[in-house]
Amino acid sequence: MRVAFLTHEPFLPPSGGGSAEAPHIVREFRRRGHRLDLFCPEFPDWRKLQEDPGLNLRIFERWRMGRYTRFRNLKYLLYPVALAGYVREVVADQKLEGDPEAGYDILFAQHTISAVAAGWARKKVGGRLVLNFLDYLTGFMETWPAPFTKTGLVDALNRYEMSLPVRFDAEGILTVSDPLAERFVGVGYPQERIRTLLYGYDSRVFCPAEEPVADGEGPVVVMHGSFDQHHLGPIARDALALVHGVRTDVRYRFVGRDTPTLKRFVKDMEARCPGIQIECPGFVHYANIPRQLKGAAMGIVPYEASEGTHCAFVAKAVEYLGCGLPVVSTPLENLRRHFATEHAIRFSGFDGRSFGNHILYWLSMPTAQRVEMGLKASRKVAAELDWSVIARNAVDFAERVHQHPPPPMVRRKR
Repeated sequence: MRVAFLTHEPFLPPSGGGSAEAPHIVREFRRRGHRLDLFCPEFPDWRKLQEDPGLNLRIFERWRMGRYTRFRNLKYLLYPVALAGYVREVVADQKLEGDPEAGYDILFAQHTISAVAAGWARKKVGGRLVLNFLDYLTGFMETWPAPFTKTGLVDALNRYEMSLPVRFDAEGILTVSDPLAERFVGVGYPQERIRTLLYGYDSRVFCPAEEPVADGEGPVVVMHGSFDQHHLGPIARDALALVHGVRTDVRYRFVGRDTPTLKRFVKDMEARCPGIQIECPGFVHYANIPRQLKGAAMGIVPYEASEGTHCAFVAKAVEYLGCGLPVVSTPLENLRRHFATEHAIRFSGFDGRSFGNHILYWLSMPTAQRVEMGLKASRKVAAELDWSVIARNAVDFAERVHQHPPPPMVRRKR
């Protein structure tokens, strides 16, 4: 196949979240001999990948993209228009040059933003459309400040995102969770065109420490991520306050960029709980995050409730388990379903008191018992969710769409 792989994130190095998945899927396409054009923002040392004759990099250079770039949200809104135009330009140039294979068999879009670009581009360049939804992007906006959410814009964006597979008559979509798949079915997209891909991790990197790490000065409760609005809210604040009232020896480690959300959170907690021990090592390259995790007693996922969080397959929960750490999470719909029988993850309610009590539960457990449970969970997720498994499933699906494309959809009458 000739594949156009579209993403709005710099391809390398992975920064966590969806960006970690893309290189594994691209490598799997190439391992099977498919020719691939990679459309993505500029990233360091991108020319080194050009050594592979079957991988052609189409670097977007009109403006900088990235999770922490200035005016990120505005750029995300403009990027699909510009990227769709770039794809059309490339195909037009191929035709002018007399390329007998001009165009693409598959347009594979990574994330919602690129799904919009792929849908618009396909109208001109043809090809089959495979959309990979790694989250419910606009669903996270429900936890944004009220002046924004009450405008009606969030609801409109939610409806638009859910409409994309039907709007563009996508031949197939991949979703990160069953709840997300069900929501697409609910707006009229055929169940038989969907495959739940889940989300993976590198089991060679996120693996248990060779020797159990003693608590030392005090047990460490760790969280890593991008620290956006929905990550650290009232649930996290109330939970840490409750735990601090019982165990002042506990240290809290927040690994990631020092965002305004994280700064406010730390300031609030230090004022509310004098003497609380909070460590913020700052941005850590994705490959080095396991070093920050392996000395911890547990990992936490104190997400506030939203459609976005319920439909997500939270990467950090998988990575904590991969490193052999027990987990406390709010009862996010997909995590709760997938890990319903996993004893190393405990689900609180959507309140800080419940969340804090689950932290205390793990801290009260003898270290050896806690470590044993974590190691068992690590072996299980490695077998089910290593990137090699996820990438094979994604490319299998794309090949099936190419070989057995479904007929055009008949849209519902409104």
